[in-house]
Amino acid sequence: MTQLNNMSKSIKGVFLSILLVSSLLSVAMLDNVEAQEKPVTAKSIGFEKTTIVEFENTGNTDVQTFRLWLGSDFSFKSFKTEKGWTGQKTPQGVLVFSTEIPVKPGESVKFGIKTDKEKPGINWKALDKTDEQIEIGKTLVSDLSEPEKKTSESTTKSDDGILSDSTFRLIPEKPKVGSTIRVTGDSFGANHEFDFYLDKKKLDSFETDSDGNFIFTTKIPEDENPDRVEFIIKDKQGNEKVISLRLGESEDRLAMSEEIPLKLLNPPLVVNPGQVILVKGEGEPSSTVTLTTRDPEGNIIATNTAEIDSNGAWTRETLLPLDTPLGKYSVEITDGRESKLFNVEVESALTIQIVPSQIKFDPGSIMKFNGTVNPNEEIEVLLENPLGIEVFSDIIQVDESGFVEFEFETSFSDEEGTYVLTAFQGDEAAITLVGLGELPQAQLVAKMDKLNYKAGDIAKIALDGPASSIITLLIINPSDQETESDTIVLGPDGKGIYDLDLTGYASGVYTTVVKRASSVTEEQFSVGLLTGSGEIDINTTKIEYEPGDSILILGNTAKGNVLVTLTLLDPDENKIKEKEIVAKKYEDSGKISESGFRIPTDAVPGPWKIKASSGSNFDFTEFDVVPDTEVTGMTVTIDGIDTLPTIGKIVNIRVLGAQQSVEFDIKSSLGDIVGHLEFIATSAGEVRTPWPVPTGTPPGTYTIIVTDAFNNATVTFELE
Repeated sequence: MTQLNNMSKSIKGVFLSILLVSSLLSVAMLDNVEAQEKPVTAKSIGFEKTTIVEFENTGNTDVQTFRLWLGSDFSFKSFKTEKGWTGQKTPQGVLVFSTEIPVKPGESVKFGIKTDKEKPGINWKALDKTDEQIEIGKTLVSDLSEPEKKTSESTTKSDDGILSDSTFRLIPEKPKVGSTIRVTGDSFGANHEFDFYLDKKKLDSFETDSDGNFIFTTKIPEDENPDRVEFIIKDKQGNEKVISLRLGESEDRLAMSEEIPLKLLNPPLVVNPGQVILVKGEGEPSSTVTLTTRDPEGNIIATNTAEIDSNGAWTRETLLPLDTPLGKYSVEITDGRESKLFNVEVESALTIQIVPSQIKFDPGSIMKFNGTVNPNEEIEVLLENPLGIEVFSDIIQVDESGFVEFEFETSFSDEEGTYVLTAFQGDEAAITLVGLGELPQAQLVAKMDKLNYKAGDIAKIALDGPASSIITLLIINPSDQETESDTIVLGPDGKGIYDLDLTGYASGVYTTVVKRASSVTEEQFSVGLLTGSGEIDINTTKIEYEPGDSILILGNTAKGNVLVTLTLLDPDENKIKEKEIVAKKYEDSGKISESGFRIPTDAVPGPWKIKASSGSNFDFTEFDVVPDTEVTGMTVTIDGIDTLPTIGKIVNIRVLGAQQSVEFDIKSSLGDIVGHLEFIATSAGEVRTPWPVPTGTPPGTYTIIVTDAFNNATVTFELE
């Protein structure tokens, strides 16, 4: 019986041992899984406005590029990279570090940055060789001048200066002979004196503060050999803390190494205005190359230098201005001993070339456009009148020839002035100006290539303005604060394309503002907005339309700041036009207001539809398109109400069957006249005119009374 009891106890002991071992293994495995959760980690330490950021590749994918950006209250002033890395500061203030020798799993890399203020929060993104995101995060700076106080209860007071958890570090971590280093440490005895040695040679003495921390600067002697050495901190009791490493060669010794011939590696042969040009090669380590650029006439237009690093590699990045004249340029590179020469052709970056058949058209004539674009791709064209109202749009399927042509029929009552044609195809955009009734006037125009973007996208902004003019571009965030600014020089043709890096942009609706002197233009775009509006309700302002009429679409959504797709369908359910818009947030819901739709001039009569969809939510509204009818009397209708950034609300008025001089009186519900207009009717008896609503006009019901020499007509509308 005793043996059975002993055996039972033994089995229980073995079982508990197995259970304990299994538990420990489970914890270890969980710790290992947790450690593998982040493929890239970052930490940063700083002193005053200087910060060192260290990235460690803890995953399984090589890291080729790091992108760093700051909050709106901070900006980068300068940066330093390790050997083999190149750095670039984009116009949007993003630092981009890249290398041809990636950071492999288990390796790390450090970058030094200087900011305008202390303790920045540094946002970062790690990318692989295909620019795919590996990890994204944010690191906060640990200030070396004020290390964190010890909170561990296991640390006890001691008469010794060096304690069991004392640590110190060198900045940089791999110093060179003759270089200046910073030494910092924490968890030492408070208010103790110490000596700092390089092997047996005393370099400096210092004292810790009341928290046991220190920081000081010293220099490594010029006569040291680039061998493995020990940096030692000793207290007065003889206790030591040691760091062992190999010193790097001094810059002077590297310069005495064997001469390396100057090399030029794969220089660019063709570039476009606005492009970043990368020239790289090899040469004598720690020396300099000079790059001299000559224009097509042989005149020197730029002289730049590039530093050759200790590995003999050099790179030079140059942003080619948008106003660079086209032609063949030559670049000579020399290190003082030998030279290399290459030629580069500057070609137009525009692949969309659309022009009007004439610069100025008369009212009532047909505007004709033609040109060449990318073949076998759809192209969207939009035409806006001088008030910024869209009067024509079309999506054209381009054949293999790349030739495209289209036209817009004007009327005698169309607004005279400068019309803006914008063409979008893929990532390309082009702007063309044309005049109606007068020559087109140069003006600022800014068009985004899309409405909604993902954070990290590159948004393309097509720009047009006076030739070679200098303009200012601002980006206003959803809180109405300036988040980006840049100065842009337009080309000799007055055109430009600006790449806006949206890395770090939060979700919301933004505004692009372009300024030149007193001229200002705005364009809205969104970042990170999604579909899924909840219940949608849309309507048009009329139940009958004629060919050529514009359509004002109004509606509501259950959620605000969501994407909604509007589609115009003919009686056979054919898609005539589709446009993505933002249902802007208004209190706890969203508002839809869109006037960019028009009944085609060759529209088939019958029941037409507008469909609004957002995710799984949708709604339809129907209306009739009726044939053009001969007007026996005078009629007045409202063709929609638009809201323009620089003007405000615009009421579009159309009169048919008018004769000679026509007067318009706009009255409030109280009978007060708030507006008066006068026009001459066309030979067809038509008048089309916008009425800019005066600033401060209250919402309510308004009546338009139209009078000619023989008749009168009225129409009412609601002003929200």
